[in-house]
Amino acid sequence: MDIQATIAEAIIAELQRQAEIGEPGPTVDASEPGYLTVNGRIDLDALIMVIEGALAGGP
Repeated sequence: MDIQATIAEAIIAELQRQAEIGEPGPTVDASEPGYLTVNGRIDLDALIMVIEGALAGGP
């Protein structure tokens, strides 16, 4: 898997996690390949940590 796919998967997974934990989480639609529709508040610090982990090769 290339780094772009790894980062994309990490971003989508984190945004979906944030959507599942409740208000004021975002709504996330990843149904169209290559596109993501997000509406709502995003915990930017958590998203940054996930991206850093993906770049470092973490889980």
